[in-house]
Amino acid sequence: MSTTLSFQTTPVQERPAAPTSAVPTQTPDRWSSFEKGLFRFAFLYFFLQIVPLDWKYYRDVISNWAGFSFGDIFRLAHYSPRFFDGPDFFVNWAIIAAIAAVGAAVWGLRDQTRTNYDTLYYWLRVLARYRLAAGLLAYGFLKFFPMQSPLPSLSHLNTHYGDLSDWKIFSLSLGITPSYESFLGLVEILGALLLLNRRTASVGAFIVLSFLGNVFLSNLAYEGGEYVYSFYLITLGLLVLWYDLRRLNNLLTLEQPTQPNRFRLVLPAGWPRTAKLTMKVGFVFFFVGIYGAKTYAAYHAGPYHYPAAAGLPNAAGLYNVREFRLNGQVHPYSATDPVRWQDVVFEKWATLSIRSNSPVVLDQSNTEIIHPDDLARNYEFAGAAGRHYYGYTLSADGQTLNLQNRNKLEGPDKLTLHLTRPDANTLVLSGTDVQGQDLYVVLEKRNKKYLLEEASKTGRGAGSKL
Repeated sequence: MSTTLSFQTTPVQERPAAPTSAVPTQTPDRWSSFEKGLFRFAFLYFFLQIVPLDWKYYRDVISNWAGFSFGDIFRLAHYSPRFFDGPDFFVNWAIIAAIAAVGAAVWGLRDQTRTNYDTLYYWLRVLARYRLAAGLLAYGFLKFFPMQSPLPSLSHLNTHYGDLSDWKIFSLSLGITPSYESFLGLVEILGALLLLNRRTASVGAFIVLSFLGNVFLSNLAYEGGEYVYSFYLITLGLLVLWYDLRRLNNLLTLEQPTQPNRFRLVLPAGWPRTAKLTMKVGFVFFFVGIYGAKTYAAYHAGPYHYPAAAGLPNAAGLYNVREFRLNGQVHPYSATDPVRWQDVVFEKWATLSIRSNSPVVLDQSNTEIIHPDDLARNYEFAGAAGRHYYGYTLSADGQTLNLQNRNKLEGPDKLTLHLTRPDANTLVLSGTDVQGQDLYVVLEKRNKKYLLEEASKTGRGAGSKL
């Protein structure tokens, strides 16, 4: 690879410092052979990690350009190169490292006379700063407007603790503290903004590395699916901080006199400076202005993890199964009955969940995906066993429920049930189940109180009673 991709520039000394006996004269303009070889590999490796080379990425950009949603922008910012379908693994990094090693060897053979790569190092750090900032802003706004981990649904609150995966417990625990979630988002946004300025980039990298270290360890401890991506952001933060790390170590740890790095890239007057300013303003406008506004609008529209379609009017709550008949045969309550429903939850949205002894095929999804369609939103049942989740539609006359199992892993489980409401607290469902057997269920609403709701009414220190 030729270094002629960069502009012809010269280092500028803002305040030339006279050498003293305490600080030896440095010659930063000449790199050792090892440093040049290491840089060639690092430049190619991070360039391949940062710059999207997949044509499908740009196809998606063009196809969504007219109406970018906050989910579209999030997916663009969440890019990382992959050579295999399915979850991301470190094997993708190994392939990129192998390509970079071969490229660095060829580069070294064709470029043996250059004394340093100061200019390319500058541009590599620019790429890392802005790529890291985009990733932080993508997650930061989702947390600042607390949506990434939403409040638990009624079904979650009525699911046994042991039926929840480690990742789901972590997500729900964060969701019940929206103010803390907003604080975490603010840290990410602040770190990203500091990265956008060359003078504060190292400070921003130091802040976000402390934050991303906790994110990475949380993913490992709670079996989250973002451990590869969070470590990817950590490597970018280390690349940005590395620029000043040696001097900071000499000054703060070794307490030695240290000269600052005064290299500053000066672009030629005219279109190069205009292009640089335009791209920087465009980045801020797109990822801070537009994305921030769209996530704020999505926050007021409701949690994107849950379906948007409204549920059965005045029906949200937990219901005991007072009567259950299958083919005319009464099934009394039993915790071991494989077919009898034990309880039913109607959400505010069009989801109905049923707890029974029938085994649940667990959806192991544990990565952040923003689904635009209700049918694809799987946060409710992902990582949660013990309940079967159905999306439903209500007929125009309000007397028929068409149910579809939300968990695609459980197959095409559909029910069509006739609905009657003898009183405000009773629902009667009748029809046929997926095997064609006659089904008759009487549901009785429970007046159940939840500590999470009662505490929000009186305050955590006011002694709530359930």
